Amino acid sequence: MAEGSDVARPERKWKLPLFVFFEDVRHVFKFDDLGKEILGIAFPAALALAADPIASLIDTAFIGHLGSVEIAAVGVSIAIFNQASKVTIFPLVNITTSFVAEEDTVRRISEKAAMDESKNLGSEKKNEMKTTTCKSSPDNSSKCKRKRKKRHIPSASTAILMGCILGILQTIFLIFLAKPILSLMGVKSGSPMLSPARKYLTLRAIGAPAVLLSLAMQGVFRGFKDTKTPLYAIVAGDLINIVLDPIFIFIFRWGVSGAAIAHILSQYLISVILLCKLMTEVVLLPPSVKDLQFSKFLKNGFWLLARVVAVTSCVTLAASMAARLGSTPMAAFQVCLQVWLTSSLLADGLAVAGQAILASSFAEKDYQKAKATGVRVLQMGFVLGLGLALVVGIGLYFGSGVFSKDKNVIRIITIAIPFVAGTQPINSLAFVLDGINFGANDFAYSAYSMVLVGALTITSEFVLSKTNGFIGIWIALTIFMALRTIAGLWRMGTGTGPWHFLLVPSLSSEAKSESS
Repeated sequence: MAEGSDVARPERKWKLPLFVFFEDVRHVFKFDDLGKEILGIAFPAALALAADPIASLIDTAFIGHLGSVEIAAVGVSIAIFNQASKVTIFPLVNITTSFVAEEDTVRRISEKAAMDESKNLGSEKKNEMKTTTCKSSPDNSSKCKRKRKKRHIPSASTAILMGCILGILQTIFLIFLAKPILSLMGVKSGSPMLSPARKYLTLRAIGAPAVLLSLAMQGVFRGFKDTKTPLYAIVAGDLINIVLDPIFIFIFRWGVSGAAIAHILSQYLISVILLCKLMTEVVLLPPSVKDLQFSKFLKNGFWLLARVVAVTSCVTLAASMAARLGSTPMAAFQVCLQVWLTSSLLADGLAVAGQAILASSFAEKDYQKAKATGVRVLQMGFVLGLGLALVVGIGLYFGSGVFSKDKNVIRIITIAIPFVAGTQPINSLAFVLDGINFGANDFAYSAYSMVLVGALTITSEFVLSKTNGFIGIWIALTIFMALRTIAGLWRMGTGTGPWHFLLVPSLSSEAKSESS
């Protein structure tokens, strides 16, 4: 386990592990083996993670030309759909990434041990093994080789099955409860936002199975440290979305319904591409139901479910309070929120890299690499956040007119720029820290620390929105990200839980040599 329970706990030397974050800071841009591995995973992952929000931004730009009521309505619906999706899929994706990375690492270690053992066997014995493994002939030898390449990863099969089930349940939930949920979000029966919001949410619900299935498969590929395949699939799907948006919205005059239909078709295309590719690499049908790991997924999924409910509740409550201020503030909030989340998700690419590498490192008991990876991705994340602050601030100031022609909407967007841009370094650290804690299988701490942060944030949202209105909502979101970052730094910075080895710097290398 990531907790490192099989390694004797060292006698504590009171050297504060917090200073480990500044270790080798001058090498943050060093293109060594670790740097190449991180960037090789992070860059495609960041592009893939940013692709869908960018497509949503383009959706927002197209819908914004229909009017402030339409963009506000879609904003509320997207907030609801994202809340429902994250509650169901976020735990599944992150658990899948860690479990697949661990299982694949153990599989590679076992295969390497078997190969080393086979080298000591005589040629006759090796030929016998080959014949037993595959009775080859000129006709079936290539098929045999292909079969050997397929990996048996129980976590992958479990994740895909759970993704399908959860997607169907989400579709049923959103279609039949669309109106009551919108009412809870502040869109009442007499609101002009109700009709377009209900249309958009109901249609988007039809695409839920595709969304959840594709995200589950992305978790599998991340566990294999393959972030290029999801990128290709997502880009293909989002390009279809971008092409169909103006056709369905303006040419066919379907309005917000056209935007939803375009998004649905793109998600199903992404799922088909990923499934076809995964079928060539993994044995998707396990030998028996016993090979599925539902209990393992559910146990850790419970912790991440609590965590994601806390996180998304804060953002959803903020959207609800903005909706209560009227369609104009809500339209401005939707634009700012999409930019805020899109830019911040670029750092999530580093989180994916950190999680995959850390899960493998802990499985190999390579604590030196675990420490180096955690430190490097955090340093990279902070530098990225500084760059994003500059780009987002300038871009949103001069480019807000792209999202709306309403002068009042643009004016409110300008007011929120210091918060949207200024929080980027904090946001980047928060996302990267999520990946670090997940890579260490520290799901329980991630859950209860975030529940505490969520409780404090929700309290501040109620208080600040009443006293400061639109600005108060963004102050509360800034507090949320700051507390989230502090909670993430605390675990590694205090050398507790899976990071206990940081209390004795030499333990990392000693544990590695022992495992070797």
